[in-house]
Amino acid sequence: MAGHPRWTRTRRLAALLAAGATALAVLAMAGTASARPAIAGRPARTPIRHIVVLYLENQTFDSVLGYWCHQHKRRCPAGGLPAAVRLSDGAVVTPRGLPDIVPDVAHGVAPQAKAIDGGRMDGWQKLAGCGRSSRYACIGGYKPAQVPNLTRLAQRFAISDRTFSMAASPSWGGHLYAVTDTLDGFLGANPHTVPGVPGRPGWGCDSSKVSPWVSPRGVIRQEPSCVPDYGLGLAHGGAFRATPVKHVPTILDRLSAAGLSWALFGEPTPPAKAAGASSSDPSAAPRAGYVWDICPSFAGCLYSKQKANNVLSSTFVSVARAGKLPNFSLITPGGVDVPFSEHNGFSMTAGDDWLGRVASAVMNGPQWRSTALFITWDDCGCFYDQVRPGTNPDGTAQGPRTPLIIVSPYARASFTDTRATTFAGILAFTEHTFGLQPLGRNDRLTYAFAGAFNYRQAPLPPARMVYRPWPPDAYHVNMKEAQQDT
Repeated sequence: MAGHPRWTRTRRLAALLAAGATALAVLAMAGTASARPAIAGRPARTPIRHIVVLYLENQTFDSVLGYWCHQHKRRCPAGGLPAAVRLSDGAVVTPRGLPDIVPDVAHGVAPQAKAIDGGRMDGWQKLAGCGRSSRYACIGGYKPAQVPNLTRLAQRFAISDRTFSMAASPSWGGHLYAVTDTLDGFLGANPHTVPGVPGRPGWGCDSSKVSPWVSPRGVIRQEPSCVPDYGLGLAHGGAFRATPVKHVPTILDRLSAAGLSWALFGEPTPPAKAAGASSSDPSAAPRAGYVWDICPSFAGCLYSKQKANNVLSSTFVSVARAGKLPNFSLITPGGVDVPFSEHNGFSMTAGDDWLGRVASAVMNGPQWRSTALFITWDDCGCFYDQVRPGTNPDGTAQGPRTPLIIVSPYARASFTDTRATTFAGILAFTEHTFGLQPLGRNDRLTYAFAGAFNYRQAPLPPARMVYRPWPPDAYHVNMKEAQQDT
């Protein structure tokens, strides 16, 4: 599973620069302890000691598995992509195969709400980039031959066909609920600058940006895009100005307080400039993807010892192959890995190759027999999905359905988990596995994929992953375009 030749030099340089720091950082267990107990009870009786989450960008269940479902009907109770989709304006659209470069479709808070249309799932033509003039570019999917690693893992291991995003939000909100069970009052919209305040790189506490937040009285206000931690002794809890946003604990806090190791594999260093890079050579923007990095949005991570656990995504494969996985790993594409995100405007071939490299490193590493790998996507992108979202335990509305594949020796072979859940289910699985205190109502009351595992079965062997050459357009990288998420 070697990388493309044009990337080899960049990858080697990144690995050499980060190797020393990573070896220490991924095993670090420092952090701000939560005020609540970290341990809820005894850990589950399970061989799982390492949980890995690969968090990709902007797809729905139907967009990446809808065509696969046509070939595996028993695995897909909701069916595959329908033969025709009737939209709210009366138009009837035939879903089609999507191009390798993911179409650019609006997927902010408002567009997602329009697509969902009160649960009717028929407002997709209202999204910029998905109207008649674009041949309804968001209504379609990828054929199994376009995403062979993904579909091979889906066929061999377990999938969930009822995992929903926790909110109709783009990437910033999606990356908040990757580590906590709530948007903390935010709508989840990607942060933006305010007049008179120069924006800085990224989206988090160090960005001097704001995002819509709903007050207890229901008033929408623009507040710093930062989950503060008032126990740090910093002004405004680490936000760039005063904020009414409350501190909420993260799964990272729980793990640290319990003496368990974790790492956020992403892009820990902000670029020199706030603007995204556009280049045919991704090595020209080695710090791209800082906007997707999870740590900066939480003051308790960015401004504490937890920051040492935020390392380059390009180091994950070597860590897994060396058998040095921490108890919990969360991977977002950063730096030289940005083009593999499967975000709008990027190549699905490149993304599926990277997915295969990550999965292969886990499956063929020495810790395979004690690992569960969850592969999922942060938001809809916003591509068509036929299944109506539900409601979170705290009463907030869920966003569109996202794909989720569970790769583990103890995943039920060729199994579809049809119990409804959200990303909070992965948080709950982590809590149950290690005996951690729930973060809140959403993870405490959600389904945690118990039915997708069988710890008594003979361990499943690894699946063989493939590498395919990229089409010429796969080298296109435009982070400025990618982080709009309108």
